[in-house]
Amino acid sequence: MKFTLSANDRQSNARAGVVHTDHGDIETPIFMPVGTAGTVKAVHQRELEHDIQAQIILGNTYHLYLRPGTGLLQQAGGLHKFNGWSKPILTDSGGYQVYSLSENRKINDEGVTFKSHIDGSKHVFTPENVMDIQRAIGADIIMALDECTPYPCEYDYAKKSLAITHQWLQRCIRRMDTTEPLYGYQQVLFPIVQGSVYKDLRIQSAEFIAAQNQQGNAIGGLSVGEPHQLMYEMTDVVCNILPADKPRYLMGVGTPENILECIALGVDMFDCVMPTRNARNGMLFTTQGIVNIRNEKWKDDLSPIDAELGGYASTFYSKAYLRHLIINKEILGAQIATIHNLTFYLWLVKEARKQILNGTFGEWKNVMVKKVSARL
Repeated sequence: MKFTLSANDRQSNARAGVVHTDHGDIETPIFMPVGTAGTVKAVHQRELEHDIQAQIILGNTYHLYLRPGTGLLQQAGGLHKFNGWSKPILTDSGGYQVYSLSENRKINDEGVTFKSHIDGSKHVFTPENVMDIQRAIGADIIMALDECTPYPCEYDYAKKSLAITHQWLQRCIRRMDTTEPLYGYQQVLFPIVQGSVYKDLRIQSAEFIAAQNQQGNAIGGLSVGEPHQLMYEMTDVVCNILPADKPRYLMGVGTPENILECIALGVDMFDCVMPTRNARNGMLFTTQGIVNIRNEKWKDDLSPIDAELGGYASTFYSKAYLRHLIINKEILGAQIATIHNLTFYLWLVKEARKQILNGTFGEWKNVMVKKVSARL
């Protein structure tokens, strides 16, 4: 994998680049739709590629390990062959699920013991077997096993957790260095910066991660309930330490406003369930602001969902029709809303890239932050 920097913004740390993988190039800044169980909910692969124009999607190690299991994925030739997606895939490490399953897991130096949310069976994740699982899934970008600390989090716990995450990372690197890809294309490891909202821990972690000299780096443990300003402060601290010649991935972020502000801080890659999850509940992100399509005010509005956005779902269907589908719990409503929201998110980062290349990102960002966060 290679990362090519194409342009730097003059007024901020925003940059445009290209991540080169064996499954294709990824133009940054980029948003990556989340496909937890090997599929982006309510969206065909054809729509992901042609309508939404996604360049990379996510898979979830924890969920894919439990179902359908690595045996079937290997038999299929990896997740790309199993789900029919020919472009790059990134898999998370399962660390976030460890965080969200706090009632059903135990953490020690060796790894994590947890109970399946499906049948209560007991499983163990170690740095070594998480690398093996992600090798079997076949992701182009593999995440290191880490612990995502909650917010709020006591300083002593955050410090102890960070030491474990760093120790696990070294074991992940050793495992990756002593194993080979299973399907004939390159797989790369991204370490994850942790440290909660403590500046000294974030600095320590960013310096440690940078020193590992992997081909990209991630920032985790944010967007877990902390105020947005704290998230921006920690992201800024970390981006000023992580090497400029490697892509930076901010995990689990976020709203359109969050994405624009963090692009300005130097982040290249984003993912979040918000556009898909909120779509299924009737919340739309548009070029003019946020729409709750369930509201009575859209009942007779026959204008397109978002005429300025382009894309089939956003321009062919009216707000009134989509509201009718959502209110009646029609599956098509969830599909249209999901395709629209993802189209918007991909448009937003593509437009940000264009503005960076044109040298106009700063002014454009300040206007767009107000627009996209307004409630209509």
